[in-house]
Amino acid sequence: MELQIAGVKVAKYSVRESGDTLEMIERPHGGLSFVLVDGQHTGHGAKTVSNLVARKAVSLLAEGVRDGAAARAAHDYLYTQHEGKVSAELHIVSIDLVSKTIVISRNSHCPAIVGHGCDTRLFDEPSTAIGVHRRMKPVITEVPLAAHTTVVVFTDGVLDAGVRYGPKFDVAEFVGSQLCDDTISAQKLADGILARAVEFDRGRPNDDTSVLVVRVLPRVKTDDARRVSVRFPLE
Repeated sequence: MELQIAGVKVAKYSVRESGDTLEMIERPHGGLSFVLVDGQHTGHGAKTVSNLVARKAVSLLAEGVRDGAAARAAHDYLYTQHEGKVSAELHIVSIDLVSKTIVISRNSHCPAIVGHGCDTRLFDEPSTAIGVHRRMKPVITEVPLAAHTTVVVFTDGVLDAGVRYGPKFDVAEFVGSQLCDDTISAQKLADGILARAVEFDRGRPNDDTSVLVVRVLPRVKTDDARRVSVRFPLE
Protein backbone atom coordinates (compact mmCIF):
# COMPACT_ATOMS: atom_id res chain seq x y z
CA MET A 1 0.00 0.00 0.00
CA GLU A 2 0.96 3.64 -0.45
CA LEU A 3 0.01 6.57 1.72
CA GLN A 4 -0.87 9.88 0.05
CA ILE A 5 -1.40 13.08 2.01
CA ALA A 6 -2.43 16.48 0.70
CA GLY A 7 -3.07 19.72 2.56
CA VAL A 8 -4.38 22.90 0.93
CA LYS A 9 -5.52 26.18 2.41
CA VAL A 10 -6.35 29.79 1.64
CA ALA A 11 -6.90 32.76 3.90
CA LYS A 12 -10.17 34.61 4.30
CA TYR A 13 -10.79 37.06 1.47
CA SER A 14 -8.87 40.34 1.93
CA VAL A 15 -6.90 38.89 4.89
CA ARG A 16 -3.27 38.22 4.07
CA GLU A 17 -2.48 35.69 6.81
CA SER A 18 -4.51 32.54 7.42
CA GLY A 19 -5.40 31.74 11.02
CA ASP A 20 -5.17 28.00 10.26
CA THR A 21 -2.01 25.96 10.84
CA LEU A 22 -1.19 22.51 9.45
CA GLU A 23 1.82 20.57 10.74
CA MET A 24 3.25 17.07 10.21
CA ILE A 25 5.43 14.94 12.49
CA GLU A 26 6.85 11.42 12.25
CA ARG A 27 5.76 9.18 15.10
CA PRO A 28 8.58 7.57 17.12
CA HIS A 29 7.23 4.03 16.63
CA GLY A 30 6.44 4.47 12.94
CA GLY A 31 3.84 6.40 11.00
CA LEU A 32 2.88 10.04 10.76
CA SER A 33 0.66 12.52 12.56
CA PHE A 34 -0.96 15.62 11.10
CA VAL A 35 -2.22 18.50 13.22
CA LEU A 36 -4.73 20.98 11.80
CA VAL A 37 -5.62 23.96 14.00
CA ASP A 38 -8.11 26.75 13.36
CA GLY A 39 -7.37 29.70 15.64
CA GLN A 40 -10.20 31.90 16.93
CA HIS A 41 -11.17 34.65 14.46
CA THR A 42 -8.73 35.27 11.59
CA GLY A 43 -5.52 37.09 10.69
CA HIS A 44 -2.33 37.44 12.71
CA GLY A 45 -3.92 36.92 16.13
CA ALA A 46 -5.56 33.68 15.04
CA LYS A 47 -2.30 32.52 13.46
CA THR A 48 -0.44 33.11 16.71
CA VAL A 49 -2.96 30.95 18.56
CA SER A 50 -3.02 28.15 15.99
CA ASN A 51 0.78 28.07 15.86
CA LEU A 52 0.96 27.82 19.64
CA VAL A 53 -1.49 24.90 19.73
CA ALA A 54 0.09 23.10 16.78
CA ARG A 55 3.60 23.36 18.24
CA LYS A 56 2.48 21.97 21.59
CA ALA A 57 0.61 19.05 20.01
CA VAL A 58 3.41 18.20 17.56
CA SER A 59 6.10 18.27 20.24
CA LEU A 60 4.14 15.81 22.38
CA LEU A 61 3.32 13.49 19.47
CA ALA A 62 7.02 13.43 18.57
CA GLU A 63 7.75 12.17 22.08
CA GLY A 64 5.31 9.28 21.73
CA VAL A 65 2.39 10.82 23.63
CA ARG A 66 -0.94 9.39 22.48
CA ASP A 67 -3.21 11.56 20.37
CA GLY A 68 -5.93 12.07 22.99
CA ALA A 69 -3.40 13.03 25.65
CA ALA A 70 -1.67 15.42 23.24
CA ALA A 71 -4.99 17.12 22.50
CA ARG A 72 -5.74 17.49 26.21
CA ALA A 73 -2.28 18.91 26.90
CA ALA A 74 -2.65 21.41 24.03
CA HIS A 75 -5.98 22.44 25.54
CA ASP A 76 -4.46 22.87 29.03
CA TYR A 77 -1.62 24.94 27.60
CA LEU A 78 -3.92 27.25 25.64
CA TYR A 79 -6.31 27.56 28.58
CA THR A 80 -3.45 28.50 30.90
CA GLN A 81 -1.76 30.92 28.51
CA HIS A 82 -4.95 32.85 27.73
CA GLU A 83 -6.95 32.26 30.92
CA GLY A 84 -9.80 30.55 29.09
CA LYS A 85 -10.50 33.55 26.86
CA VAL A 86 -9.24 32.19 23.52
CA SER A 87 -10.38 29.09 21.65
CA ALA A 88 -9.06 26.94 18.82
CA GLU A 89 -10.44 24.00 16.88
CA LEU A 90 -8.10 21.04 16.63
CA HIS A 91 -7.89 17.96 14.43
CA ILE A 92 -5.18 15.32 14.79
CA VAL A 93 -5.00 12.59 12.15
CA SER A 94 -2.45 9.84 12.77
CA ILE A 95 -1.32 6.91 10.70
CA ASP A 96 -0.30 4.44 13.38
CA LEU A 97 1.87 1.65 11.97
CA VAL A 98 1.86 -0.22 15.29
CA SER A 99 -1.92 -0.65 15.48
CA LYS A 100 -2.34 -0.50 11.67
CA THR A 101 -5.04 2.13 12.02
CA ILE A 102 -5.83 5.73 11.16
CA VAL A 103 -6.72 7.66 14.30
CA ILE A 104 -8.85 10.80 14.02
CA SER A 105 -9.03 13.10 17.04
CA ARG A 106 -11.51 16.01 16.86
CA ASN A 107 -12.04 19.10 18.94
CA SER A 108 -14.10 20.90 16.33
CA HIS A 109 -17.67 21.41 15.19
CA CYS A 110 -16.45 20.43 11.72
CA PRO A 111 -17.00 16.73 11.03
CA ALA A 112 -14.53 14.24 9.61
CA ILE A 113 -15.31 12.21 6.49
CA VAL A 114 -14.10 8.64 6.08
CA GLY A 115 -14.50 6.93 2.73
CA HIS A 116 -13.87 3.44 1.44
CA GLY A 117 -14.47 3.25 -2.29
CA CYS A 118 -17.73 5.05 -3.08
CA ASP A 119 -19.02 4.58 0.45
CA THR A 120 -18.54 7.54 2.80
CA ARG A 121 -19.38 8.08 6.43
CA LEU A 122 -19.69 11.38 8.25
CA PHE A 123 -18.27 11.49 11.78
CA ASP A 124 -20.06 14.46 13.33
CA GLU A 125 -20.43 13.57 17.00
CA PRO A 126 -20.61 16.85 18.95
CA SER A 127 -17.18 18.09 19.96
CA THR A 128 -16.01 21.29 21.64
CA ALA A 129 -13.12 23.59 20.80
CA ILE A 130 -10.10 23.69 23.09
CA GLY A 131 -8.96 26.53 25.33
CA VAL A 132 -12.21 27.79 26.87
CA HIS A 133 -13.85 25.19 29.12
CA ARG A 134 -11.81 23.78 31.97
CA ARG A 135 -12.86 20.21 31.18
CA MET A 136 -12.37 19.02 27.62
CA LYS A 137 -11.95 15.70 25.84
CA PRO A 138 -11.47 14.98 22.15
CA VAL A 139 -13.78 12.78 20.11
CA ILE A 140 -11.64 9.95 18.78
CA THR A 141 -12.37 7.64 15.86
CA GLU A 142 -10.17 4.77 14.70
CA VAL A 143 -10.43 3.06 11.31
CA PRO A 144 -8.35 0.21 9.81
CA LEU A 145 -5.38 1.14 7.65
CA ALA A 146 -6.64 -0.48 4.45
CA ALA A 147 -6.35 0.20 0.72
CA HIS A 148 -8.84 2.71 -0.72
CA THR A 149 -9.50 4.23 2.72
CA THR A 150 -9.73 8.02 2.69
CA VAL A 151 -9.93 10.50 5.57
CA VAL A 152 -10.87 14.14 5.01
CA VAL A 153 -10.82 16.86 7.68
CA PHE A 154 -11.31 20.58 7.17
CA THR A 155 -11.94 23.90 8.88
CA ASP A 156 -15.15 25.90 8.93
CA GLY A 157 -14.25 27.82 5.79
CA VAL A 158 -15.23 24.61 3.98
CA LEU A 159 -18.15 23.73 6.25
CA ASP A 160 -19.81 27.15 5.87
CA ALA A 161 -18.90 27.83 2.23
CA GLY A 162 -21.83 29.42 0.43
CA VAL A 163 -23.87 30.20 3.53
CA ARG A 164 -23.95 33.92 2.66
CA TYR A 165 -25.54 33.28 -0.72
CA GLY A 166 -28.04 30.48 -0.12
CA PRO A 167 -27.33 26.74 -0.35
CA LYS A 168 -24.18 25.64 1.48
CA PHE A 169 -21.47 23.45 0.05
CA ASP A 170 -22.33 19.80 0.82
CA VAL A 171 -18.76 18.62 1.27
CA ALA A 172 -19.73 15.05 2.22
CA GLU A 173 -21.74 14.61 -0.97
CA PHE A 174 -18.90 16.06 -3.05
CA VAL A 175 -16.29 13.77 -1.47
CA GLY A 176 -18.51 10.74 -2.04
CA SER A 177 -18.89 11.59 -5.72
CA GLN A 178 -15.14 12.02 -6.16
CA LEU A 179 -14.19 8.79 -4.40
CA CYS A 180 -16.12 6.72 -6.94
CA ASP A 181 -12.95 7.23 -9.00
CA ASP A 182 -10.72 4.87 -7.03
CA THR A 183 -7.59 6.24 -8.75
CA ILE A 184 -8.09 9.86 -7.65
CA SER A 185 -5.03 11.18 -5.82
CA ALA A 186 -5.13 12.84 -2.41
CA GLN A 187 -3.87 16.06 -3.99
CA LYS A 188 -6.58 16.13 -6.66
CA LEU A 189 -9.29 15.48 -4.08
CA ALA A 190 -8.00 18.19 -1.71
CA ASP A 191 -7.67 20.68 -4.57
CA GLY A 192 -11.20 19.85 -5.71
CA ILE A 193 -12.71 20.38 -2.26
CA LEU A 194 -10.95 23.72 -1.84
CA ALA A 195 -11.89 24.94 -5.32
CA ARG A 196 -15.53 23.99 -4.81
CA ALA A 197 -15.67 25.72 -1.42
CA VAL A 198 -14.21 28.91 -2.88
CA GLU A 199 -16.66 28.68 -5.77
CA PHE A 200 -19.59 28.53 -3.31
CA ASP A 201 -18.22 31.71 -1.73
CA ARG A 202 -18.11 33.30 -5.21
CA GLY A 203 -14.34 33.49 -5.24
CA ARG A 204 -14.13 35.35 -1.92
CA PRO A 205 -13.65 32.90 0.96
CA ASN A 206 -15.73 33.95 3.95
CA ASP A 207 -13.26 32.38 6.40
CA ASP A 208 -9.85 30.77 6.54
CA THR A 209 -10.28 27.57 4.55
CA SER A 210 -8.14 24.44 4.98
CA VAL A 211 -8.43 20.82 3.85
CA LEU A 212 -6.38 17.76 4.81
CA VAL A 213 -6.79 14.52 2.85
CA VAL A 214 -5.22 11.19 3.84
CA ARG A 215 -5.63 8.46 1.26
CA VAL A 216 -4.41 4.86 1.22
CA LEU A 217 -3.93 3.41 -2.26
CA PRO A 218 -2.31 0.33 -3.79
CA ARG A 219 1.40 0.92 -4.12
CA VAL A 220 2.59 2.06 -7.54
CA LYS A 221 6.19 3.16 -6.88
CA THR A 222 8.91 0.53 -7.09
CA ASP A 223 11.38 2.31 -4.78
CA ASP A 224 11.22 2.90 -1.03
CA ALA A 225 11.75 6.66 -1.09
CA ARG A 226 9.42 8.90 0.89
CA ARG A 227 8.52 12.16 -0.83
CA VAL A 228 7.18 15.48 0.37
CA SER A 229 6.15 18.30 -1.97
CA VAL A 230 5.21 21.85 -0.94
CA ARG A 231 3.89 24.81 -2.91
CA PHE A 232 3.84 28.13 -1.02
CA PRO A 233 2.90 31.32 -2.88
CA LEU A 234 5.07 34.25 -1.75
CA GLU A 235 3.10 37.08 -3.35
